[in-house]
Amino acid sequence: MKALFIGGTGTISMAISKLLLEKGWELYLINRGNRNNDPRLKGAHFITVDINDEKAAAAKLKDMTFDVACDFIGFVKEQVERDYRLLKGKVKQFMYISSASAYQKPPASYILSEKTPLANPYWQYSRDKIACEEYLMKLYRDEQFPVTIIRPSHTYDERFVPLGVHGEKGSWQVVKRIKEGKPVIIHGDGTSLWTLTHNSDFAKGFVGLMANIHAIGEAIQITSDESVTWNQIYQCVANTLGVELKPVYVSSTYLAKHAYFDLGSGLLGDKAHSVVFDCSKLKSLVPDYVATKRVDQGLRETVEYILAHPECQTEDPEFDKWCDEIIAKMQ
Repeated sequence: MKALFIGGTGTISMAISKLLLEKGWELYLINRGNRNNDPRLKGAHFITVDINDEKAAAAKLKDMTFDVACDFIGFVKEQVERDYRLLKGKVKQFMYISSASAYQKPPASYILSEKTPLANPYWQYSRDKIACEEYLMKLYRDEQFPVTIIRPSHTYDERFVPLGVHGEKGSWQVVKRIKEGKPVIIHGDGTSLWTLTHNSDFAKGFVGLMANIHAIGEAIQITSDESVTWNQIYQCVANTLGVELKPVYVSSTYLAKHAYFDLGSGLLGDKAHSVVFDCSKLKSLVPDYVATKRVDQGLRETVEYILAHPECQTEDPEFDKWCDEIIAKMQ
């Protein structure tokens, strides 16, 4: 089987690329070549081109066809319109990475399924994903373009600790504060339910949907079945570091109003709400799917990896200062 990934080296897509290669797929990655020397991609074929240069990309893909193609870096409608022009007649299945943040916010029910309405007034990112989904599904209805929509939620790998409140440079500064015994901000009271999915588990579900005739024309969410509170997530980090967690609870609306960066979109439009995912549709299409990386295991591995890799420890002094200011006001 032959696959084309637009992207293919990110948090979600790297795990999928690795698994596909292990399964013997012929994998082509079209990207700028920044991470193509990663040993996990041994055996992949690389098409080095800026996908935004449509003419150059079309020349590279001129005589190629694929069983499956996927865009991991399509965020706005114009990008999927380009994908359609490039891949029409060249693929048997086109998979698009949308987002579970596109679901109705605030949710009418904390249990989310593919039947949950798509509506997010808080986050432009999510509204753009909705527009991409609508465009692609219209192509499926009108022209039988073989679309499969994939909706991940909070998916992470070994390089990034998935936390609720962090700066624009990542979550290391929060981990560092916990490590140094400083108080850290947790939105709300920390008791809302959240779902974290390790990228290795996500990859199993995704690969099971590739070249799957029953996935054509469908939207499918891929997440873990495990639900935890934000308090448990932060406590897992502190436990791995062997220190006491010192939480300071701040309402999401207050944080959104007083952040110096756009923190509110991701909180009010996603993380502030309790969500539990019903993955029965995924399991009906991929009967052997099961997420096996428990949250405490995955977080421990991630924290230990970052501590051992200084290149993952990006300092964010502006965010650190902001945390101190907000915490001082709360106290």
